Amino acid sequence: MNIITVDEITKAYGERKIFDRASFFLQEGEKAGILGINGTGKSTLLKMIVGIDEPDTGNIIRSKGKVISYLPQNPVFGENDNLLEAVLKDSGHEESDAKTMLTKLGVTDFGQVCGQLSGGEQKRLALVRALLALADILILDEPTNHLDQEMADWLEESLKKFRGSILMITHDRYFLDSICNRIIEVDKGKIYSYEANYQGFLALKAEREEMEEASERKRHSILRTELEWVKRGARARSTKQKARLMRFEQLSRVRDREKDGAVELSSIKSRLGKTTVELHDIGKTYGDKVLLKNFTYLFLRNDRIGFMGKNGCGKSTLMKIIMGELEPDEGRVEIGQTVKIGYFAQELNDEEMKPGQKVIDYIRDVAEYVETEEGSISAARLLEKFLFAGEDQYGPVGKLSGGQKRRLYLCKVLMGAPNVLILDEPTNDLDIATLRILEDYLDSFPGIVIVVSHDRYFLDRVVGRMFVFEGDGKLRQSEGGYTDYRNRLLSENQRMEGGNKGLKGNGRSEDKLTKANGNSEGQAAAGKEEAAKGEKVKWNAGREKKLKFTFKEQKDYETIEADISALEEKIEKLDADMLQFARDFVKLRELSEEKEKAERDLEEKMERWMYLEELAAKIREQ
Repeated sequence: MNIITVDEITKAYGERKIFDRASFFLQEGEKAGILGINGTGKSTLLKMIVGIDEPDTGNIIRSKGKVISYLPQNPVFGENDNLLEAVLKDSGHEESDAKTMLTKLGVTDFGQVCGQLSGGEQKRLALVRALLALADILILDEPTNHLDQEMADWLEESLKKFRGSILMITHDRYFLDSICNRIIEVDKGKIYSYEANYQGFLALKAEREEMEEASERKRHSILRTELEWVKRGARARSTKQKARLMRFEQLSRVRDREKDGAVELSSIKSRLGKTTVELHDIGKTYGDKVLLKNFTYLFLRNDRIGFMGKNGCGKSTLMKIIMGELEPDEGRVEIGQTVKIGYFAQELNDEEMKPGQKVIDYIRDVAEYVETEEGSISAARLLEKFLFAGEDQYGPVGKLSGGQKRRLYLCKVLMGAPNVLILDEPTNDLDIATLRILEDYLDSFPGIVIVVSHDRYFLDRVVGRMFVFEGDGKLRQSEGGYTDYRNRLLSENQRMEGGNKGLKGNGRSEDKLTKANGNSEGQAAAGKEEAAKGEKVKWNAGREKKLKFTFKEQKDYETIEADISALEEKIEKLDADMLQFARDFVKLRELSEEKEKAERDLEEKMERWMYLEELAAKIREQ
C-alpha cells in the first residue's frame, strides 16, 4: 500500500527548474533514504511532502489517517520556549520519556530554555520532538548531524525498531546501509527509486547509467545514419521519405544525456618542511572537567589521523590548540615554519559567510590564483571544479543551500593552499558525491590530514590512525580506521567477560591499544611490571613457563599479512567483475557467492592476525 505518492511534480525557482515531472512512491513499512548532490532539491522535496511547500504542478498524495512527524534541516524554537514543553507538545508521552531520550542525545539540563542551546543542541532537541510524536511516518532531514558515535548508534537502533515508515535525507553511508530498504535518488530534476540499501543502490545505479549510455549510443548511431541519408539529398516525395525526415528532426531535437556533475580536485602545491606539528604533554581543563591530560603526539608528513569521542569531550578544543586559537594549560605546541593550516570548521555563521556577498568574491578574498599540479588556476576556475557554474558564481551566498555553502567553504579552505588540513565534522551537509571526491583527493593530498568525525565510513576510508577520547583527559590510540578500533574494542570486551581463563593476576587482559594519557614514568613502570606478572603461567614449585609461539603459530605469523593482502585484492577484483557482469544475473550470482566466501575467509584471517599480534606483544614483553 502506498502511503505517499509523488506524482509528476514540477518545481522551479525563477528560471531554475528543480523538479521536472518527477514521481516516486513510499509504501507502508518502507524505510527510504534520499540521495542527491547538494542543491538538487532534497530538502524542498521533504517540505512539499509534509505540506510546508507546494509543487508548481503535479500532485502529492498522502494516505488518509497517517500521522507524519517531521525533522527539518534547520529547526527553529522560540528563544524563551521551555525545553521540555517544546519536545512534549502534542506528543502524548510522559515527561520521563522525554528526559530519557534527551539524556541519550546529550541534553541533560532540563531547566534550560531553547534560546540557551547551541545549534547542534537545538537539532538534537528537534530530533527528540520528532521521535516522541505518535507518528506513522518519520520524515527526517539529516538526523545524524551533530550526533556523536554513541548517539548515532542509539538512533540507528531506534529507527530499526520503528514500526512505521521512514523517509530521510542523510549522507551517513553506513547508516543508510543499516536502516534503509529503499533509496530515492534526486538527479537532474528526476527522481529514481531503488528497492535496495546503499550498497545495492550503487550496483543498480551503475546498471541504470550503463543502460542510459547504451540508449544514448544507439540514438547517436541512428542519428548518424539519418544524417547521411539527408546529406545525399533525398527528396521528400513519398510518405516513407517524409517519415524519415520527421524522425531525423525528432532525433536532432533530443538533448544529449546530461552527465553527472562531480567536484574535481587536484593537489594544491604547498611545501611541508621537516618540522610539522608537535604536541608535548598538552593539558586543558575547564572548571572541574579535564579535557586533555599529558597528551603527546608528533605528526608525521602524510599522517592521516582521526579523532573521535562524545560531544563536548574536547575534540574541537584540541583542534583550536593546534591552530593557536587556544592556549593549553600545560605543555607546549611546536609548529614548523613551513606549516600552513587549513581549517574546515564544523559550523558556519553569517560572519564567516556573509549572505549578501557574491560567491566569486568569497573565494577571491583568499586569493585570485592558486598553484596546483595542473598549473596556476583562477578562483573562477576552481569554483567551476566545485560545481559552481558561471552564473552561480555571481549570485549571493545567502541563496545557496546548506550543502552548497559547505561545498563553497571547502573550496575556500583549499584555495588557501594548506599543507595541514584540519577537518572538523566534514561530512555534515556534504552530499555523498562530494564526499567521495574529497576522499579520493585526500588519498593524494601531499600533507597532513587531521579529521574530527563520527562518520564511520569516512573514518574507515580516510584515516590510518585514530585517537579516541575516553574521558578524564585520556586518549586511546588505535591503528587503522573506525572498524579496526571497534573490532579491537569488542575483542577486548569479550576477553574481559571471559575472565582470561588460565591466567593469574587481576583477571584483566592487557589493553592492546596504546594509551595516550600521559601516565607518569613511575605509573607506567608499575603498570608494565604488574602486566608482566599477569602474563606468565605459574608452574608447580614456583617455576614460570614463558609464552612462545607453537610451530603453526610461528608459520602463520610469518605469512598471514600476505594472505590478508591477497584476499583483499581478490575481493577488489570480484567487485570489479560484479560491475562488469551487472546484467548477467547468473554470472553475478556466482561472483557474489565467491565474494561472500572470500569475505568470510578474510574475517577469519583478521581474527587470527589479531590473536597472533597480541600473543607476539606478550612474548616481547616477557
